Amino acid sequence: MENTGITVTEHLLIHQKESPMATGRFTRLLSELIFAAKIVSREVNKAGLVDILGLTGEINVQGEEVKKLDDYANRILIYRMQQAGVLCAMASEENADIIEIPDKYPKGDYILVFDPLDGSSNIDVNVNIGTIFSIHRKTSDRSHATVQDFLRKGSEQVAAGYFLYGPSTMLIYTTGNGVNGFTLDPSVGEFLLSHPDIRIPETGQCYSVNESNYTYWDDRVKKAVEYFKTPENDRGKPYTARYIGSLVADFHRNLFRGGIFMYPADNKDPSKPRGKLRLLCEAAPLSFVIEQAGGAATDGQQRILDIEATQLHERVPLFIGSKKDVEKATAIVSGEA
Repeated sequence: MENTGITVTEHLLIHQKESPMATGRFTRLLSELIFAAKIVSREVNKAGLVDILGLTGEINVQGEEVKKLDDYANRILIYRMQQAGVLCAMASEENADIIEIPDKYPKGDYILVFDPLDGSSNIDVNVNIGTIFSIHRKTSDRSHATVQDFLRKGSEQVAAGYFLYGPSTMLIYTTGNGVNGFTLDPSVGEFLLSHPDIRIPETGQCYSVNESNYTYWDDRVKKAVEYFKTPENDRGKPYTARYIGSLVADFHRNLFRGGIFMYPADNKDPSKPRGKLRLLCEAAPLSFVIEQAGGAATDGQQRILDIEATQLHERVPLFIGSKKDVEKATAIVSGEA
């Protein structure tokens, strides 16, 4: 790990000419997001010591019971970002509708979509979890943002990334000009550049998928997964199975070591025919990151970043990771191989 001592803000300013979005208002947005993540990180680190584990008794828009720490992270992000003065609206994985900025706060033209605490089902067993975020610019000339302002292609994102809460807290993000990683130094309270210009290997050594859903997959998906499990693949030996069950943790490992994460569609739940993962707050931002790192992401048929959302909480299958591995899986699932 290379520790350059450069903070996120300093890095933005240094590369401002290369990153058109690195304006003062964007820097303010990212700074507020970082501050919120620091608070969440602090609570995650002491979650086992205080009464923020367990369930709130409420059900979120996805039909899932809400963990207390999920709810806390969601409220912190909303509270901090409403006051940033650079957003016109937000959307969270936990909220059914868009979150408008109260009139008492100044507004900007950025839109923020986030999953406040991805992998939260693993909170009580101390597995890495994270916050995923996606940033767009509002393009309509309406005075207030509407759902339509959120229904965009992933390729239109101006920035995306995630915070990983693990042995160390990290920020991985891109503004469309490469991917950089920053690690929180608790002694100074700053995210310092630790992993500049991250590149994912073209081919990996592991595959990540929830194989308990095997019986619910169609034959092409089964064939794609079997490809990675057998020596009759382009690599000449089986890939190693690595599945944590926390999307951000599985993605983070593969980003650095190479490999493929798969969450295909299945017929397990008729209400979710396109799979489990959300396009706007999970698949699109991570796809933006992976492409900027030299990888690829598809839904088994087309590039994730080419999909224009039709619903705020739209779900998609996801094949994401090393470029050649994703291309192979996509070819099999689409019937081209």
